[in-house]
Amino acid sequence: MLDQNLKNQLAQYLDMLKTEVTIGLSVTNDEKSDKVRGFVEDVASLSDKITVVEKDLAYTPAFELKGVFDHGQIIFAGVPLGHEFASFALAILQVGGIAPKIDEGTKKRIQAIEDLQNLETIVSLSCHNCPEVVQSFNIMAVLNPKINHTMIEGSMFQEIAEDRDVLAVPAIFKDGEFLEGGKQTMDSLLELIGSKKSSDDFADKPAFDVLIIGGGPAAATAAVYAARKGVKTGLVASEFGGQVVETLGIENIPGFKYTEGPDFMANMKEQVTALGVDVMTGALASDIKEAENSSNKLIEVELDNGAKLESRTVVIATGARWRLLGIPGETEFRNKGVAYCTHCDGPLFKGKPVAVIGGGNSGIEAAIDLAAMVDHVTVLEFLPELKADQVLQDKLYSLDNVTVIKNAQTTGLYGDSRLERLEYTDRESGEEHSLEVEGCFIQVGLVPNTEWLKESDVELTDRGEILVDGEGKTSLEGVYAAGDATNTVFKQIVIAAGSGATAALGAFNYLMRN
Repeated sequence: MLDQNLKNQLAQYLDMLKTEVTIGLSVTNDEKSDKVRGFVEDVASLSDKITVVEKDLAYTPAFELKGVFDHGQIIFAGVPLGHEFASFALAILQVGGIAPKIDEGTKKRIQAIEDLQNLETIVSLSCHNCPEVVQSFNIMAVLNPKINHTMIEGSMFQEIAEDRDVLAVPAIFKDGEFLEGGKQTMDSLLELIGSKKSSDDFADKPAFDVLIIGGGPAAATAAVYAARKGVKTGLVASEFGGQVVETLGIENIPGFKYTEGPDFMANMKEQVTALGVDVMTGALASDIKEAENSSNKLIEVELDNGAKLESRTVVIATGARWRLLGIPGETEFRNKGVAYCTHCDGPLFKGKPVAVIGGGNSGIEAAIDLAAMVDHVTVLEFLPELKADQVLQDKLYSLDNVTVIKNAQTTGLYGDSRLERLEYTDRESGEEHSLEVEGCFIQVGLVPNTEWLKESDVELTDRGEILVDGEGKTSLEGVYAAGDATNTVFKQIVIAAGSGATAALGAFNYLMRN
């Protein structure tokens, strides 16, 4: 089942096992069971600390990992290969005595959960957002016996995915009922199951020299530059990674012929934490102003959980998110046919007709990607011509299962329990059209995450972007900004990172002068 390279890689991991691990195998005599049995037998052959026993589980084929200590159920329904191989390797090490690598505060939050949690995550093995959910829930199960988690491979258990109307992954269920879908972090998952991060988690923080708001490449680069100047640096964000972690293939960062968004941001986080930056996640900034009664001209940042942080300077790098069309069905059918990530959700539409809304680079790249998986792709572009680079257009028009409709204004997405059709108006003739689709990938640009600044003294453009000068300086003294949240013309990773460096250096110069 496992090729020799994977066996060699896994054998090195299994040498680290400290205690015995029992794999409870639930299989029958069909082809799918043969795959799961072959996987488990290959794994067991690599370590004398692993024992395989037969066990009746809720799903077949599946297997359970059990250590010698009391912990929750950790079950893999299907074969955890692809992006989930790392989830399996980490889980078997953790039940085998290797402590999960999480901070003490997160560990306490997990162990404080008292209600029984029966959680399931339906995944695609090609989804790069799924492993973080699977690994986070597995860690929770390792640390708290009241938390049980099952990973369900969507392609092997397609009937379950269809019965539950799963058209986007990861799809999280509790007690068989849909809970949430899409990209998640440990913090957001803990909040999802009832463990809120209170203001106490941010209490007693001394004033920073530079406080960065945001977790993407602009924020991370600003943190690196500030910390290397030897000033006290903090970073606060809902999560670390930003939009980049939803990007699979990246080929335009100098020095990297190819990298993937999650790996790139994981390396940035490692660099940031190694420099001693106080990384605070699980909360969003809700207000920024000059601190009252402050003799040191401090800036106060209020968080959405009521906590308040103070700093001599602030760098705002809150990034941007996918723009909504504002049409009927757009939010109602999210995860029920409306999607954004082709790498994650594309395989769920195999053999089905889908639409892509947007003719820029992102839209055309999505269409090309989908064309290799689905029955037919229809691209709808609002303008008379596509906006994507010519090389992408040439590739698109070479595909025989793609249709491009220009001057198309999408007016609504409709269906019963899931998306069934898209309606649009021809902007030249005024004629209305209906298109039968089972999936719709929306790629119409970004909107800055700056709503929380509208009542502040930070000046915004009419598009909601933060106005900055050549140093990244905003209209509020001591406050700088960087990345996609600003009025920079181009929204690119390298440009965001560069502007993060500029803003951090601008903030440092301000500290030197004041």
